Amino acid sequence: MSSDSKGERIAYATNKSIFVRSIDNPSVSKQYTAHTAQTTVARFSPSGFYIASGDVTGSVRVWDSIGAENTKGEYHIIAGRINDIAWDGDSQRIIAVGDGKERFGHCITADSGNSVGEISGHASQINCVSIRQQRPLRAATGSDDTSMVFLHGAPFKFNTSVRGKHDKFIYGTQFSPDGSALVTVGSDKRIWLYDGKTGEPTKQIGEGEHKGSIFGVCWSPDSKRLVTCSGDQTVKVWEVESGKCEQSWRMGGDDGKVSIPDQQVGVTWPAGRTDGLIISLDLEGNLNYFHLGKTEGPVRIVHGHQKAITSAASATGSGKLFTGSYEGRARSWDLTTGEAELVDGEMHSNQVSGLAAGSGRVYSVGWDDSLRTADAAQKSFIGGAVKTAGQPKGVAVAQAGGKEFSIIASTAGLNIYHEGQEVSSLALSPAPTCVAAVNDLVASGSDDKIVRIYNITASGSLEETSTLKDATSPISALAFSRDGSRLATGLGNGKVFAYSSSSAGEWKLDTNRWSAHTARVTSISWSPEGSRAVSGSLDTNVCVWSLKNPGGRVKVTNAHKEGVGAVVWAEDGRVISCGADAAVKVWKVEGVA
Repeated sequence: MSSDSKGERIAYATNKSIFVRSIDNPSVSKQYTAHTAQTTVARFSPSGFYIASGDVTGSVRVWDSIGAENTKGEYHIIAGRINDIAWDGDSQRIIAVGDGKERFGHCITADSGNSVGEISGHASQINCVSIRQQRPLRAATGSDDTSMVFLHGAPFKFNTSVRGKHDKFIYGTQFSPDGSALVTVGSDKRIWLYDGKTGEPTKQIGEGEHKGSIFGVCWSPDSKRLVTCSGDQTVKVWEVESGKCEQSWRMGGDDGKVSIPDQQVGVTWPAGRTDGLIISLDLEGNLNYFHLGKTEGPVRIVHGHQKAITSAASATGSGKLFTGSYEGRARSWDLTTGEAELVDGEMHSNQVSGLAAGSGRVYSVGWDDSLRTADAAQKSFIGGAVKTAGQPKGVAVAQAGGKEFSIIASTAGLNIYHEGQEVSSLALSPAPTCVAAVNDLVASGSDDKIVRIYNITASGSLEETSTLKDATSPISALAFSRDGSRLATGLGNGKVFAYSSSSAGEWKLDTNRWSAHTARVTSISWSPEGSRAVSGSLDTNVCVWSLKNPGGRVKVTNAHKEGVGAVVWAEDGRVISCGADAAVKVWKVEGVA
């Protein structure tokens, strides 16, 4: 994790992307998607205009931090994972280190990739690197071989190797902002300080304070303090001169129990600020905001998904969005502030395959073959898990006779539940792949390219009223408009068909021209007035369509790296999309009548 020189933004790696996020308004974020492999590190240049990021293939990219799109250079540094990157004070040179084959790191110019020194002196992978921001230029690297190597530059060359201070892996190193000192931390729980010009060890501080590996370290902007983060779930602030721990925060409570998600693995102390803000990253992916002098814990926690988002639902007029992910997590998002909270209670143990919003409740189904019900206002699951007849593919909510029913499409067919109890079922062959419902209308689609439309009775039974056989590929997504007068059908070949119903209940094809996707349509949602629709696909694109102009569209390419998982049309002309990059994005719709 890295912060810019003004203390306004942070950058971090997740999945195959780099995110640049506003510190004060975390919902404002940019995503860099040019990496083709799992990303590992992102570092702001001292100027703040560029970011250097690395991935597991040994590739380093230098790009514009403002636009988050323009790549300045791509360089292959080592034959293996990049663990860390450092910039020099002029924003001209970078050193990238990691787990290579022929070498463990290299120093290059940021604009051309020309070699400006060699990184040597280690026998194992290098975990961390830092460059002194003042002249004479110095650099330091820490490695699994327990040594700290000090380099002189430029060009950077080996000067000394300091051994015996750490007896386990070195995970973090950083020069102080004024260049007078250097610090190293590691899995032996030790903090060592060195002279910033010579690399000579000066003292060790905090002996025995941390009870777990120290994964990250960062200097305060005034070079008088350090902050460390550890596997013991703590973030600690140290006064360098005295070596005393000034402040300590422990995540996960003070009961002494070990909580793996609360282990702190990254930390930054943003420069250019006067509020003493410190941001740490834990293993669950949360960003924890601390203020120096405030002992009660984080003043803010920024939550989010870590794995692919596979489903989403929004109750009409609620201002809330519910999302489910590949690892079974469900989160509630405030669409006004962008804040996310974990839905309390026992969650799914596997992929959330469907979410549907009812009257004050949200229904979720997962690959653990269960149906769960959440209270939308309390943001918590109520009751226990209900075992489903087969593996669920999706869920929808219908109303009839004053009752609310959840309809599950699974490998066993359509199963209808009310208040957690199954009231009826309908076996289908082939099994349904998706389901949609509004009021007393229910639609299911399957691999036989047929859409079946039903009415649901007050007792919860289904009566088939229509079959639609226009599809040219297996049905992959369905969505009714809010008044039930229109139905959109997404196909496995990327096409979207739109239907409308007459007063007699007959359905006719309005258009089959919505065909900009090149892969399976994963989700569809209608606008409130029912004349436009949005679709998401495995081709990574989001498209907005209009019945008034069937040949026109607004298309966002590469909206979500690796594919779009779900789309929702919100109340106020905004579209929300979620995807395999674990991101939730809000789009303003323009240019589609």
